[in-house]
Amino acid sequence: MTEEAIFAGFGGQGILSMGMILAYAGMIEGKEVCWMPSYGPEMRGGTANAITIISDKLISSPIISRFDSVVALNQPSVDKFEHKIKEGGVLIYDASNILKPPTRKDIQIYGVQGSETAIKLKNVRVLNMVILGSFIAARKTVDPKAIYKALESVLPERYHHLLPLNQKAFEEGMALIN
Repeated sequence: MTEEAIFAGFGGQGILSMGMILAYAGMIEGKEVCWMPSYGPEMRGGTANAITIISDKLISSPIISRFDSVVALNQPSVDKFEHKIKEGGVLIYDASNILKPPTRKDIQIYGVQGSETAIKLKNVRVLNMVILGSFIAARKTVDPKAIYKALESVLPERYHHLLPLNQKAFEEGMALIN
């Protein structure tokens, strides 16, 4: 099993954290992992993406141009990465922030109400965990328990009081994929 995914959106949406949490979860499960963040000089509000590869085999290169999965949290990310998904791959996007939905017929497309779910949880900053939950439900790349352990490692200790909220957001995101 190899999963080559890219998480993309605006800086400040937790894009890099999503990729990092997935990479840590892969390490917890003893898999080979690669996490390669990329962001513009603008940081918050600029573009950001993170390539995360999880594999049972050695990973030859972190540089890839076609993905098994794309997770997009804004319109520019859908526009940029929709055509870079391998046939039979998956595109998950936050339907709340996309005006022009993806149109490919050779991939699975999930428009999830990520922002609305985060608002319902009374904290828009958990949008990334909602979407990560949807990704795991769709792709089953790692066990959800590994995500919880990874979240504990990635989230700075001063924010550990937010672990239950983040776990709830993750579970709500999983429930959005049926």
